[in-house]
Amino acid sequence: MPGIKVDMGTVPMPNFPGETVTQGLDGLAQRLSEYKQLGVRFAKWRAVIHIGAGIPTPSAIAANAHALARYAAICQEQELVPIVEPEVLMDGDHTLATSARVTEEVLHAVFHALHRQRVALEHMILKPNMVEPGRACPEPATPQQVAQATLICLRRTVPAAVPGINFLSGGQSEATATANLHALNTAVEKQPWVLSFSYGRALQASVLQAWRGEAANKSIAQQGLYKRARLNSAAVQGKYTAVMENE
Repeated sequence: MPGIKVDMGTVPMPNFPGETVTQGLDGLAQRLSEYKQLGVRFAKWRAVIHIGAGIPTPSAIAANAHALARYAAICQEQELVPIVEPEVLMDGDHTLATSARVTEEVLHAVFHALHRQRVALEHMILKPNMVEPGRACPEPATPQQVAQATLICLRRTVPAAVPGINFLSGGQSEATATANLHALNTAVEKQPWVLSFSYGRALQASVLQAWRGEAANKSIAQQGLYKRARLNSAAVQGKYTAVMENE
């Protein structure tokens, strides 16, 4: 099914240095109506939350949560499925615990805003970040630690009515994103949602590098894309192993 990204990117929040808010609500209903006539069946809106000294602030979290909820309500009014994407960035040296705290705060705010906008949770998809330490953190986390922290956060914030959680990769390497997804789907506790993937770079990076825009590399690139998709599919089913990376 075809879908479309409908936000118009982030802009700095006045009086809140280092923080942004996503724009694009003006005229959204009309745009969505036109997209639906062209065959679109779902849409996506990304909010960006930065971690740093004194940020994120409650105001930035609230502003982005409100925009996500308004977007989702407008989508459902047009009978389109909204993908709700609140991304807590990996940029920085913050710890796993800090990422968990901020992600929990963000998801609480998002679902409170969705409730206030009367969004039907049964007819949306959540696209969050996994709970991970910052890229520059000296203490990396194992897939099991990422899965445990992420699932604790999700169980505290995401209602069971949400049918699916499709994680963004957020700058993870391809193998890391797949391993973390596998760990999430092999946790002892049974989860109420389908835990799947909606990766960008972690699905396409090596494919684009192999292709390089040259027709002669098309077959190799296609094989690479098929392999990465297959490994992530195995991770969703809890059947991925690191050995599969070299097959």
